[in-house]
Amino acid sequence: MRRLRGGAASAAAMLGMVLVLAGCENVDLPVDDESSGSGVPGAGSGRAVSPLDNPDGTKPGLAPLTSDADRAEGRALIEKVATKGRGPKTGYDRDEFGYAWMDSAPGGIPFARNGCDTRNDLLKRDGEDIRFRSGSDCVVASMTLDDPYTGRTIDWTKPRATTVQIDHVMPLSYDWQMGASRWPKGKRQDIANDPLNLIPVDGPTNSSKGDSGPASWLPPNKKIRCSYAVRFAQVSLKYELPVTTADKETMLSQCGA
Repeated sequence: MRRLRGGAASAAAMLGMVLVLAGCENVDLPVDDESSGSGVPGAGSGRAVSPLDNPDGTKPGLAPLTSDADRAEGRALIEKVATKGRGPKTGYDRDEFGYAWMDSAPGGIPFARNGCDTRNDLLKRDGEDIRFRSGSDCVVASMTLDDPYTGRTIDWTKPRATTVQIDHVMPLSYDWQMGASRWPKGKRQDIANDPLNLIPVDGPTNSSKGDSGPASWLPPNKKIRCSYAVRFAQVSLKYELPVTTADKETMLSQCGA
């Protein structure tokens, strides 16, 4: 029986390089001191949660939708998404969505203003066997990640930071082209840091996505493609951003339509 739904729920100095991947950004924090000696469990249990049971993105992972009822519910949600043509990329810049990964997004999104930057919030949410940098309860030094996009388990450490990147499910460049170019900057900062729109995943796989919509790119792990489409729709609906007709058709097809 499926669990009942329910919402769960100063910025750390951002040093190092910002990897800009046409809307899928990842910040490599510099290599820190050795981690503390004690392992600390992640904020979530490490068990992936269905997007239907995770409407605010505060729970970990992206579990498959396997039952006919869940897939039908997913299709019904995707059906609500509006469509329009993709606009020009003119004027897009990552900085239009605030610096990555800011803890000060203004719109009351989960995890904002908690004293820990967005990237580390997401690593803590989805990682297991978390170890923090010595003297910190924020900066993740190592963890194990069950990557939903590939289905592989990744043993991650900060010296190999780019092996895990934080994916914007609905890429920021895509957002810009679908209407975010006309938003106030605060709303763009929200969508860039909203845990509903963010998943830690295998770095090379995320790089292959770029700013693609679902019609052009889907996770290699076919088991979670319906869940991915549902999550894309959840972000679209929350921020009232349309998707292209081709993207919506692809999203529906992943859930059996």
